[in-house]
Amino acid sequence: MPRTVTVGLDGSPESRAAAEWAAREAKLLGVPVRLVHVAEPVPESMAQAPLPGTETHRNRTEEVSREAAEGLRLRHPGVEVVTERLTGRPAESLAEAAEEADLLVLGSRALGGVGGFLVGSVGLSVVAHAERPVVLVRSGEQAADEHEMDPAGVPSAATGFRPVVLGLDTAAPDEDLLRFAFEAALRRGTSLRVVHGWYPPPYYGYGVPADAGLYGSLAAVAATALTDALRPWRRKYPDVGVTEVSRPGSAAQLLVTASKDASLVVVGRRVRRHPFGAHIGHVTHAVLHHSTAPVAVVAHD
Repeated sequence: MPRTVTVGLDGSPESRAAAEWAAREAKLLGVPVRLVHVAEPVPESMAQAPLPGTETHRNRTEEVSREAAEGLRLRHPGVEVVTERLTGRPAESLAEAAEEADLLVLGSRALGGVGGFLVGSVGLSVVAHAERPVVLVRSGEQAADEHEMDPAGVPSAATGFRPVVLGLDTAAPDEDLLRFAFEAALRRGTSLRVVHGWYPPPYYGYGVPADAGLYGSLAAVAATALTDALRPWRRKYPDVGVTEVSRPGSAAQLLVTASKDASLVVVGRRVRRHPFGAHIGHVTHAVLHHSTAPVAVVAHD
């Protein structure tokens, strides 16, 4: 199967935003966009005696895919766009589709009046089971949101990209995760901001007099671990500027804060080959729901 950026499309505003993001990413990668609509199988009893409107619904879903493809071709000239209709359970079908793609892109819906986004059960299941990178794009995401403001302070897609942000566990710095983040920054021509959160000893939270020297030593150890993990990758990607952020506190909160000035946030997920449950880790779960930038989840062993 040729390389693609695959999108789960259902006609919703969030899936349309995901398709637009996918087309922009496909142009950077030089690969086609594959729009996938998943139709759940019709029970045999209904298939034998279809309800009125069944054919109309099928025609409508095909029309949504066709219109979306035509729009992408107009707005993103030079990007090849193909459509495909699959039958099956959406989460399972999309996870399978992800295995044939460079990236799978899904939409997430904004929560009105709340500082966060809604990642539905299908999206969480796909993220938990796909072994290829999955990108979640919030409803309303625009190309200009991923770029720096122009000199007049106006949003513009003609300026440089904002940094790519990577959340890194220095105890287990995975190569696939690091490679994905550095490549994403390289093709955007932007810098990489690597964030590592760590916790001081418990007594710091209970008002017990702290040892300033010990605290400083812990901070130095954490910062050194981050520098050591990134050193070989700086050599591999000399054209990518890297900013290291090692701070005490919640990694999830640090990443959510960093997402406000990011073009993309990259986080990892440990592969757990278990058919049940959506085990994606609390940091990744929090970032998916609260990041203001698109989030790429990279599965790793």
